[in-house]
Amino acid sequence: MQKQWDQFFADPDLRSLIQEAMQNNQQLNIQLQEIIITQNNAAAIRGDYIPRLDAEVGAGLEKPGEYTAQGVEHRAHNLPRPLADFRFGFVASWETDIWSRLRNLRRSALLQYEATIQERNFLVTEIVAEIASLTTTWSRSTSRSRSSIATSSCRRTRSRSSSSRSWPRAAPSSGSSGSRPKCSRTRAGSSRSSSSGSSSRTASTSWSGGSRSPSRATPDLHGRQARRGGHRPALGPAGEPPRREGGRARLEASKLDTKSAKARFYPSLRLDAGIGFESFNLQHLIDPRSLAYNIAGGLVAPLLNRTAIKADYRSANARQVQAVFEYERSILQAYTDVYNQLTALSNFRQRYEQLAGQVAALRAAIETSKALYQSAQADYNEVLMTTRDSLEAEIDLVEAQKDQMQAVVAIHQALGGGWRQNQ
Repeated sequence: MQKQWDQFFADPDLRSLIQEAMQNNQQLNIQLQEIIITQNNAAAIRGDYIPRLDAEVGAGLEKPGEYTAQGVEHRAHNLPRPLADFRFGFVASWETDIWSRLRNLRRSALLQYEATIQERNFLVTEIVAEIASLTTTWSRSTSRSRSSIATSSCRRTRSRSSSSRSWPRAAPSSGSSGSRPKCSRTRAGSSRSSSSGSSSRTASTSWSGGSRSPSRATPDLHGRQARRGGHRPALGPAGEPPRREGGRARLEASKLDTKSAKARFYPSLRLDAGIGFESFNLQHLIDPRSLAYNIAGGLVAPLLNRTAIKADYRSANARQVQAVFEYERSILQAYTDVYNQLTALSNFRQRYEQLAGQVAALRAAIETSKALYQSAQADYNEVLMTTRDSLEAEIDLVEAQKDQMQAVVAIHQALGGGWRQNQ
């Protein structure tokens, strides 16, 4: 089984932000109302195929014409004119559903209800993955911005060191001449990082229903192993991804809809019955001799003008074919997503390991250059250049870590995780 999102993500601030999104996201609330609607539709269809029992109370007046059979009979028996009619009792009706048309409709409605639940779960996976990805982007952009500022400061220090040499008219070295445009690129990179972080905060606020944006600089998405680059999501037996499960439910529902539409061509059997008391005089209404009842059955089959039934049947067939294509597409998309994200995660892990080794080597080179400078065997520019290279490598390492963490989130989503939560 996939982990619950509140277990998969270790950072408490990120979990709090996701929890707020679950409560405030407008699209998720709309989907919850859609679930209620489909549930009520299933309950309404169930009421169509079970027997119906109604209570009836009525009263009326009747005055037949003098020259009708009923009028002559009233006059022969000296009945009052107009003649009152008082009645109360119970009326029952039942469409026997011999071809399972209504039962198929109800099963289809239940499957539609299940599909809307799976669509809600899929929407939750999107919200969880998107907020986690945006939070990662924002936090890593903050770290990149800080590293860019440090790199820019290092280059400005190197520039001042080069300009304060004792040789008055010495030509600028190649490293010194290239420091200014590189420094401007660093400032531009810092600006882009700030803009990216601002966009991520804005998007996160939108997904959260306008509640708030992430506040921590370094969220721990997957624990300490993710920061070391050694985290790998559990790829054991997983539940059906919500999108594929929802497509399967809609496919089964479309099959039942087609069967139900086809059953409309066959005869239907309806039973009607009633029992109660009826009298023209209130004094005799509650009397065993005033008891009245009836029962009748009818078999009805469409013969002419079946255009509407044929159109419904063709539409049901088309929806079934459409559901087949949707289900096939969801399977292909699920396989493609998992394969692509696993490949990307493997590539990002290798790149992270390479950059981590490069950063470690550059940090060792900084210590070496400092030792050489202190022993007067190297220029201070060598120290600054080595520090600059180390900071730039650290920026690339931050980007690689961000890509790796986002790939882990994407795999968690592609495998159908992210919508379960501990209750």
